[in-house]
Amino acid sequence: MMCPPTLAVDVLPELPWLFWLAPVAGVAALLQAFVFARSVRARSEGEPEMVRIAAAVREGATAYLRRQYRVVALAFVGLVGVLGILSFGLGLQPTWSLVGVPVAGVLSGLCGWLGMGMATSASARTAFAAKHSLNDGLTVAFRSGAVMGLIVVGFALLDISGWFLFFRLAGPTLGLSTDLREVSMVMLSFAMGASMQALFARVGGGIYTKAADVGADLVGKVEAGIPEDDPRNPATIADNVGDNVGDVAGMGADLYESYYGSILSTIALGAAAAFANSEMSGGEQTRLALALVVAPIALAAVGIFASIVGIFAVRAREDATFAQLLATLRNGVYLASALILMAAFAVPFVLLELTGLAKASEGLTWWGLGIAITAGLGSGLVIARFTEYYTSYEHAPTRRIALQAHTGAATVIIAGVAEGLRSTWAALVAVVAAILIAFVSAGGQENVLFGLYGVGIAAVGMLATLGITLATDAYGPIADNAGGNAEMSGQPPQVRQRTDMLDALGNTTAATGKGFAIGSAALTALALFAAYLQIVQVQQTKQGEAFARAVAAAEYRGTTLVGDADLKRPHAIYEGHGTFALVMPAGEKTFYDGGMLDPGRMGEHITEALKPGMVLRLAIADDEPAGAEIGTARLLTISAEIAHGDHSHEYVQPIIAARRATLGDVVRFYNLSLINPRVLAGLLLGVLAVFVFCALTMSAVGRAAAAMMNECRRQFAIMRRGLRAGGMSEAQIADPTQWPARVSFEGRDYPDYQTCVTISTAGAQREMVLPALLAITIPVGVGLTLGVPGVVGLLAGGLSSGFAMAVFMANAGGAWDNAKKLIESHGKVSADQLATDEAAVRALPAELRESLVQRAAEMRRAGRGAAIVYGKGSEDHKAAVVGDTVGDPFKDTSGPALNILVKLISIVAVVFAGPTVKYGGVVAGWLGLE
Repeated sequence: MMCPPTLAVDVLPELPWLFWLAPVAGVAALLQAFVFARSVRARSEGEPEMVRIAAAVREGATAYLRRQYRVVALAFVGLVGVLGILSFGLGLQPTWSLVGVPVAGVLSGLCGWLGMGMATSASARTAFAAKHSLNDGLTVAFRSGAVMGLIVVGFALLDISGWFLFFRLAGPTLGLSTDLREVSMVMLSFAMGASMQALFARVGGGIYTKAADVGADLVGKVEAGIPEDDPRNPATIADNVGDNVGDVAGMGADLYESYYGSILSTIALGAAAAFANSEMSGGEQTRLALALVVAPIALAAVGIFASIVGIFAVRAREDATFAQLLATLRNGVYLASALILMAAFAVPFVLLELTGLAKASEGLTWWGLGIAITAGLGSGLVIARFTEYYTSYEHAPTRRIALQAHTGAATVIIAGVAEGLRSTWAALVAVVAAILIAFVSAGGQENVLFGLYGVGIAAVGMLATLGITLATDAYGPIADNAGGNAEMSGQPPQVRQRTDMLDALGNTTAATGKGFAIGSAALTALALFAAYLQIVQVQQTKQGEAFARAVAAAEYRGTTLVGDADLKRPHAIYEGHGTFALVMPAGEKTFYDGGMLDPGRMGEHITEALKPGMVLRLAIADDEPAGAEIGTARLLTISAEIAHGDHSHEYVQPIIAARRATLGDVVRFYNLSLINPRVLAGLLLGVLAVFVFCALTMSAVGRAAAAMMNECRRQFAIMRRGLRAGGMSEAQIADPTQWPARVSFEGRDYPDYQTCVTISTAGAQREMVLPALLAITIPVGVGLTLGVPGVVGLLAGGLSSGFAMAVFMANAGGAWDNAKKLIESHGKVSADQLATDEAAVRALPAELRESLVQRAAEMRRAGRGAAIVYGKGSEDHKAAVVGDTVGDPFKDTSGPALNILVKLISIVAVVFAGPTVKYGGVVAGWLGLE
C-alpha cells in the first residue's frame, strides 16, 4: 500500500537504537568467521598423501563452481534485462530492483564460494586432527562449518541493513519515496536474486554430488566390492567434490535465501500492518511501522551473537559416544536458542512497550510478538528433534529399515518410503501450530495483517540461530570428506573410526539442517504469500496513477467524458476489469490512486455499462465517517448517466480506494475462494509444479549417475587388463581389495579421477537449467493467463504439497543413508567368526541373530567360511546401499531444492505482480474465465 497524501511525513522519525545492532552483528559475524578460518588454516594438513587428496578435491570443487557461476551469471543478465523492460518500458517494476536483485545473488554466491573454500581446506586438517583426538577433529570440522554459518548471516544482515539505511538517508536526495511500505516492497523484490542463486546452487550441486555418489556406491561397493572412499574407485574424488558443492555451497545458498527472504517479507508485512491500523494518527503509524520493521532486523542481529556463543560451547570428550557427540552439538544450539528466547520478548518490549506504541495498537502487544517468535523458534527445534529421531540410527525408524535389508533391496526401499511418509506428521503439525499461535498472539483476530506479521517474525525466530544451525549442517560434509581422506591416504583404523563417528554425526546434523530449511521455507512462503497480496494492492495504485497520467497526456485515445464529469474535480477513469484510476485535484497538486469495484455492492448491469476510458464523477461514500477526506477515504462512489441499450441510467456505484483497502477487500475483489475455478486451477498447477520439478531433478540425477557408472565400469575393465598384463592371477583380480591403489596401462594411470569429475560437472551444468526455468516461468505464465486468483492458488498448492514432499524426501533419504551406516558400524562379520566368537554373535541385531547364524553355518558347509555374513560387504549391506542410492537424490537433490522452489515461485509472483495485475484480467477475459 502507498501512503495517502494526508499521511505524508516531512521529518523522518528517529531510527530505534536497536537497529544499529544489525550492522554491528553483521561485521562481528564476518570477523569471527575470519578468526575461525585463520585458526583452522593454521593447523597442519597432515601427510603428503592427505595434502594431495585434499588438493584434488579442492581443485575439482573450485572448477565446478566457476563453471556454475558462469551459467548463473548469464541467467542474471537475462533476468536484469527482463526487469529493465518491466521498469523502463512498462513502468511495472521499481528501478532499484535492477541493482538489488543481482547484488543479493552475488552475495549469496560469495557465501557459497567462501564456505566451500573453507570446507575443502578443512577436510585433510580434520582427518589429521582426528589422528590426535576425537575432540580435535570435531573442533576443526565444526569451526570450519561455523565459517559458512557466520558469513551467511553476516552478509545477509549487512545487505538488508545497508539497503534500508540507503533508502532512508539517500532516498530524499535521489527523489525516492521514504514511505516504509514502498521501501519495504522494493527491498522485498531483491530476494529474487538470492532465490535464483540458491536454486541453481542447490539443483546443480545436488545433481553433481548425487551423480558421483550413486555411481561410486553402485559400481564400487555393490558391483566391485570396494569399500567407501577407496582410492581404487574412479568416482571417489568426484564424490568428495560433490559433498562440497552440493552440501556446503548448495545448503549455504539455500539457507541464505530463507534467512534473507524471511526478514524482508516480515519487514514488508510490518510496514503494511502499521499503516492499516486506522485507529492511529499518521505520525504514530509511521513510528509503529518503523518499530515493526526494525524488530526482525534486531532479532536477527541478536541471533548472530547468540550463535557465536553457542559455537564456542561445542566440545567433546575423547571417549564420547555417538549420543554424547550429538548432545554436544545439540547443547550448542540449545544455548543459542535460550538466548534468542530472551531476545524474543526483550526486542518487542523495547520497541513497543517502552515507546508506548503497543497501547495505541489494537490487538498488538510486546508479549504477543514474543510468543510468536517463541512459536517459530520452538517449531524449528521440534522439527530438528523429530528429524533426528526419524533419521538417526540411534532410534527405531532407521533401525527398522536396517532390519529390512535382511530380505533384500526391495524391502529396504518399501520401509524407507513408509518411514519417510510417516515422518511428515511432526514437521507439518509443528508448523501448523506455529502459524496458529503466531497469528493469534500477534493480534490477528483484530487485525489480519498483524497476525500475518506474527507468522513472518516466527520464521525469523526459527532462523535467528542460523549461524550455529548452519554450522552443524556444513560440518557434516567436512567430516565426510575427512573420512574419505583418511581412507584414501591409508590412515590407521582408529583415525577412520573417529572420522566415521564424526561422519555419522554429520549425517544426522545435516538432516536436522534440512529440517530447519524446510520448516523455515513453509513459514517464509506463507509470509511471502501475504506480501504478494500487498504488492497486488500497490500495483493497483501505481497502475491507476499511470493510466490517469496517460489519459491526461492524451496518450490513451479511448477516453470518454460521461455526463457532466469535470476533469478539474475528483473523478475516476475506468481501466477495465473492475478497476479504476482515481484522480483527486487538491489545489496545485493532484493525487492519484487505484480503485476497485466491491463485488458485494455491485449495481445491476454495471460491468456491461462501464467501458475502458470512461470518466466518471468521484465522491466520498455516505457510509464513510463524518469529516473524512476524499484522499484518505476507503469507500467512494462513482456516478454518471450512462447509455444502456435504447435508454440511459443514472449509475451510482460504490468503489474501494486501493491504498486504503483492507486485505479482505482485495480477497473479495479477486474472488480468492476455492469455488473460483481460476484459484482451483492454480492450486492444482502448484501441485503439478512440485511433482514435475521432482521428476526433472530425480531423472537428471539418474542420467548423470548412469554416465558416471558407465565410466567407472570402463575404467575398472581397463584396470583389470592392466593387472593381467602385470601378472596378477584371476583369483587376485576377482578380489578388488588386493588391487594396488594405482594401475598403469598403455601409458595412463588409473583410476582417472579427473574424467569422473568432468562427467559430474558437465551433467550438473546441463541438467540444472530446465528445473530452474520451470520454477521461474510457471508463476509468470499462470499470472498472465489466470491472473491474481490463479497465482494465489499456485502459491497455496506449491506450498502445501512442496512442504510435505520436501519433508518426506529429506527424512526418507536420511534414514536410508543411516540404515546403511548402522550395518557398516558392525564392521565385517565372517561366517567363521560367528562360529567361534560368542561376542560377535551377541553383537548382531537380536531380531536377525538366529537367521544370520544359520546363514553362516550354510556358508561354512559350502566352504565359504571367510565370506561376510553381516556388516560391510554382506548381502544386507548391499541391499542397504541400494536403498541409500535411492535416498541420495531424495535428501540431497529433489527434497532440498523443493524448499527453494516453494519460496522462488512466491518471490517470482511478487516481482512479476505488475504484469499479472495489468494483463492477467485481459488474458482471462479472452479465455472466458473472468
